[in-house]
Amino acid sequence: MELATAQHGVVSTRQLKALGYGRNSAAKAARVGRLHRIHRGVYAVGHTDLTWRGECMGAALACAPAVISHWTAGWLWGLFQSSSTLHLTVPTVRRSRRPFLLHLATLADEDVTKVGRIPLTSLARTVLDLAPLVDDERLAGLLERAEKLEDDSGRRLFDLRDFEGLLARTKGHPGHARLAKALRIYRPDAALTRSNLERHFRTLVRRAGLPAPATNYVVGPYEIDAYWERERFGVELDVFATHGSRRSFERDRERADDLLAIGVEIIRVTDVRLAREPAAVMRRLDAHLERRRRTPTFN
Repeated sequence: MELATAQHGVVSTRQLKALGYGRNSAAKAARVGRLHRIHRGVYAVGHTDLTWRGECMGAALACAPAVISHWTAGWLWGLFQSSSTLHLTVPTVRRSRRPFLLHLATLADEDVTKVGRIPLTSLARTVLDLAPLVDDERLAGLLERAEKLEDDSGRRLFDLRDFEGLLARTKGHPGHARLAKALRIYRPDAALTRSNLERHFRTLVRRAGLPAPATNYVVGPYEIDAYWERERFGVELDVFATHGSRRSFERDRERADDLLAIGVEIIRVTDVRLAREPAAVMRRLDAHLERRRRTPTFN
């Protein structure tokens, strides 16, 4: 059955009826093993050894007009490696059906889509639903992975406008504030100019009580933006707009490898990150400097 193949091996009784299968025909097919009931009104065709996508499709059909959401939608989008519980969002209260975990919400049309015929929350809505369930670091990681997603034609799926529109219509959502904060780094006005970046970095280092670095320090053939000679550790300050090409990407890594070969370690800090997460950057820098001091080969 072509429909079952397209739907990961499952069909609903409503779909069977539309294809001309009456109640008696479906019952007969079930008796002879062509159909296997997996939920009320939903059958697996030919066998019950369904993939996880088949389980998702079956759950969505059983709870229609439900859509896959939360952790399960995150897995379908490729944000996670696995999902152990089926999460669905439904528009009205209903009795929970094991092993489904139902969430109640009325979703806008823009917040619902399909992946491989499976109805699920949009990428933006999925991240919003997960925002109150993860810490800040993991939320940043979700957005980073979302930014890399592409469809079959190679088009990027991450669109800041989708997230902004979602936030405008979901101000009461428990994940609203956290997602809005996490998205600041993606806004065009998040970056610092090069001169302000260097000055801001030095100010933050001083306020954090860290040793002052040498600036524009020359090591071999390279000039390092901020360098701690005793720790043999440096920081390169990146303005994203000038470091977006493949050539600069490769050059930066060659530079880091060359310096590491002579015992100098560097990290890169972007303008956006320094502007939006200054305290976190300073904590990380402090940890790096302390680690370098404790390194057995450190002199």
